[in-house]
Amino acid sequence: MMTSRNGARPTMKDVAAAAGVGLKTVSRVVNGESGVTPAMAERVQAAIAELGFRRNDSARLLRTGRTASIALLLEDIGDPFSSVLSRAVEGVAADQGCLLFTGSSAEDGEREREVALAFCARRVDGLVIVPAGDDHSYLLPEIASGTPVVFLDRPAAGIEADAILSDNAGGAREGVAHLIRHGHRRIGFVGDLPGIHTCAERLRGYRAAMAQAHLPVDERWIATGPTDPARVAQALDRLLDGPEPVTALLTANNRITTAALHHLPGRDPRPALVGFDDLELAALLTPGLTVVAQDPAALGRTAAQVLFDRLHGDGTPARRIEIPTRLIVRGSGESAPPPVR
Repeated sequence: MMTSRNGARPTMKDVAAAAGVGLKTVSRVVNGESGVTPAMAERVQAAIAELGFRRNDSARLLRTGRTASIALLLEDIGDPFSSVLSRAVEGVAADQGCLLFTGSSAEDGEREREVALAFCARRVDGLVIVPAGDDHSYLLPEIASGTPVVFLDRPAAGIEADAILSDNAGGAREGVAHLIRHGHRRIGFVGDLPGIHTCAERLRGYRAAMAQAHLPVDERWIATGPTDPARVAQALDRLLDGPEPVTALLTANNRITTAALHHLPGRDPRPALVGFDDLELAALLTPGLTVVAQDPAALGRTAAQVLFDRLHGDGTPARRIEIPTRLIVRGSGESAPPPVR
């Protein structure tokens, strides 16, 4: 059994001595460089395994200025959409030999700022951020010092930066047009806070579909606000009660759709429903849930690829990339409106 000197953590010098090779040879093997014969590399790897050697990334930082790590700041780590984003970013990072650190803003702008700057203080090589705040100028010093930042799902506010987004307006337009094709003319929109980019874009798509079909929009058909179930239930009751209720709904994110699915079963007639964002069990519902599905894996992969392009020297102007959505028809959005009495 090989041991390092004085029982301390083994160094590359210890590996070199154990393998009977020079320090430079060990360095080349550890850093994946060429110029080492297979037999010699095997001896070095055997010594590394026997000693339990681990590369000192602090020394690597001093030598290269890189930590081989990036950070992802999400809205909510527990959200299924966020988990797919995280896996996709992590996959690209792993292919690049990088470690991914993940944090959550909890939809709080100040929390986002604190966590993002904490990652920067730990010298991550780059950041991918799902933004919660409305001013990202706090990142300008970090960007100026060479830390690239890519925004995901929503664009940055107050600075020019790469943004990887879903086609929110196009997806909402397609979902509402689908309801119109099935005979609906009074269509409600239930969204989250109107100041959030995704809500604003999906509402824009809703209005565009109605305008394209030459249908008026009664502002009372639009309900935006927090995503808590009580607010959503109150909004649904307002939209579905009265002498001229809406006959169909576009629910503008997965939390609102989930709250609606809990509240609608007692409704007769039940409105047609298209949700924006897919749900894991959407196909098992009765009827199945028709959705405008985003592609969070493509969003995450694209954001990570753009970040690594920047790390590898891409100096082109900031890009805005939109990932297409797709309509998945399962039954809830295909019912006809009730006959006019």
